[in-house]
Amino acid sequence: MDTIYLLMIAALTILAAADLVVGVSNDAVNFLNSAIGSKAVPLKTIMIVASLGIFIGAVFSSGMMEVARKGIFNPSEFMFNEIMIIFMAVMITDILLLDFFNTLGLPTSTTVSIVFELLGASVAVALIKISANNSESFVDLGKYINSDQALLIISGILMSVVIAFTVGALVQYVSRLVFTFHYESKIRNIGAFFGGLGLTAITYFIFLKGLKGTPFYDDLSRYVEGNEAVIMLISFVFWTLFSYLYMMILKRNILPVVIVAGTFGLALAFSGNDLVNFIGVPMAAWHSYEAWSVSGVDATAFSMEVLAQKVPAEPILLFIAGAIMVLTLWFSKKAKTVAETEISLSRQGEGAEKFQPNLLSRMVVRGTQGIGYVINSMIPKSVQEKIDLKFEKPVITVAKNKEYELPAFDAIRASVNLMVAGVLISIATSYKLPLSTTYVTFMVAMGTSLADRAWGSESAVYRVAGVLNVIGGWFFTAFSAFTAAAILAALISWNEVMIPILLLLAVLLLARNYISHKKSSSAIKAEDSLTKAESSSVQGVIHESAKNIANVLKRGNKIYTNAIEGLAKQDLSSLKKNKKQVNKLSDEIDDLRDNIFYFIKNLDDSSVGASNFYINILGYLQDVTQSLEYISKVSHKHINNNHKKLKFSQIKELKEIDGQLEVLFRETKDAFETHSFYKIGSILANKAELYDLVKEKIQKQVERTRSEESSPKNTTLYFSLLLETKDLLNALMNLLEEYYNSFDSNIEPAKITEE
Repeated sequence: MDTIYLLMIAALTILAAADLVVGVSNDAVNFLNSAIGSKAVPLKTIMIVASLGIFIGAVFSSGMMEVARKGIFNPSEFMFNEIMIIFMAVMITDILLLDFFNTLGLPTSTTVSIVFELLGASVAVALIKISANNSESFVDLGKYINSDQALLIISGILMSVVIAFTVGALVQYVSRLVFTFHYESKIRNIGAFFGGLGLTAITYFIFLKGLKGTPFYDDLSRYVEGNEAVIMLISFVFWTLFSYLYMMILKRNILPVVIVAGTFGLALAFSGNDLVNFIGVPMAAWHSYEAWSVSGVDATAFSMEVLAQKVPAEPILLFIAGAIMVLTLWFSKKAKTVAETEISLSRQGEGAEKFQPNLLSRMVVRGTQGIGYVINSMIPKSVQEKIDLKFEKPVITVAKNKEYELPAFDAIRASVNLMVAGVLISIATSYKLPLSTTYVTFMVAMGTSLADRAWGSESAVYRVAGVLNVIGGWFFTAFSAFTAAAILAALISWNEVMIPILLLLAVLLLARNYISHKKSSSAIKAEDSLTKAESSSVQGVIHESAKNIANVLKRGNKIYTNAIEGLAKQDLSSLKKNKKQVNKLSDEIDDLRDNIFYFIKNLDDSSVGASNFYINILGYLQDVTQSLEYISKVSHKHINNNHKKLKFSQIKELKEIDGQLEVLFRETKDAFETHSFYKIGSILANKAELYDLVKEKIQKQVERTRSEESSPKNTTLYFSLLLETKDLLNALMNLLEEYYNSFDSNIEPAKITEE
């Protein structure tokens, strides 16, 4: 019987290492985003500073296991075998849940997940115990669960969401009024004060949050506790003087120093205090096993009162945990994906939005706009104009496509993000209030972006949808963590053979998520993907866009053929796949159209013709894809609804058209691939032949309908395919005529040059 528990300990150890990886991938959002988003500090420097913070926080962390040991349940009410079931269910659930969110690129709270997993698993095991005891009923559940502590943790987490967002918005609004977006001159005058304030807040954060729970804090506590005000005053004077001398002597901006210090402080606190979320359960399981193995008592009769005692530090385990966390920070692609989510939601400029708007986000935006109008009507116009001047953004002229390399936000906002998050976490810690560092840092970042007017009319509905998705994900975390852990605990209690089965399932799911994420986040573009134009002349755009046209024709030919083949074979899966392909093509063309603003913005006055040509060809490309979309959609719908198969004669005619279109697509593709634009003339000369072929098939179907056709659905489908094919030909011929009329082989293509 000892063997099963040793195997469980081994499994928990492996799960702990894996949980550290997925946990850091998720929580990297806490301490990296502000520094990365501002680009005020080189990425390598950010990573080194964060790594130092993580490693130091992990190695000197101790006394951190209370949540896992006794924060949620009363350990004295459970036997050793029951505790092991709880811990095993919690760890399997935790790693799968966090990896699921990492794969989606959504930050979630490791604190919430571990709390609700412990709650769900312990409730399930407690209910099993109650059901087996005739003297107990459901009302006795309270003696097994530490309900007061659990409610305090949950309420503290929910309150932190509102408080963090509100405080972040207020502080950023005041900071922007003081510094404006043209803050360089303001920094020279009052930068020392701001630097002193920011570094003092971060120092306060490091002492109260980052060092609490470390072995050093016991020695320092007598000097710190009760003397916080004096320490902060001395710290403020020191850091203000330091900031002044730094700017005067080195002639450097103090804000990067604030950002580096804040990143270190958040990383230190994260690893030192949130480490319990990853290895607290396995370490508690190991201490439970140690106590039971020397007791000589049966596993079903050994009470776990030992977990109520203070846990000793395990230096070697903490060292290993710190090393795993640092390596994950450097090499995890999922950490970068999660970080990109918050940065994209808080960035100052426009760009591709990750989230789609929904009814709730639209309602929130409309409601907020209404409130804004009411408030503005109460503020004098002269005051509004002065405030608007403070929020006037600098115009930055960059070469084509360089706008994507600009910082997501400036150093002022990054400093406020770190400073406010640090102070809020410190205050909560000093009052022993539980909170989630993920919730605080994320909501502070969202509050500062709102105050900074980053959520304009162009992006608000998308950004709000993103925030609602993340917050909804947090509630989903709580619900799914509780439910999944309870189910797993019940399964393991039912039969211990479920442990290897669940572990195998976990491995398979992790592998599947890894492969899925690797495919979706691959930096290598597909062979046939479309690229944005950078040329500044008509001839330049003609040559540059030739590859795009060739790719659209190659993919369009395949989509049209697959639709006809799918109808002929009534292959629903093939038609479904075809719909996805055409939707992907349509999305890529939409991305090109979204780039028109930046394309035109970077043209000089003599290059207007290039913009007109570019707009026209994108319009024709969109017409082509819309026709392909419609053909693919109606074909899929017809087969999906189990309508009558097209007649043999209809299939034969469609394949005849497909054959002629294939020749057209291939010849046109070859002309664009080889830049042989003179060949377009001979292709256009044959367009009447294609039009006549489609018209002939339409006339034949009219005659069939009047004499023999008996299926309205077939008739509707066939006419739809022929008419949309005609529209497809129109769009393609218009595209070819645009190129043929604009191409001049005697003119050298011009391109935008980088300054």
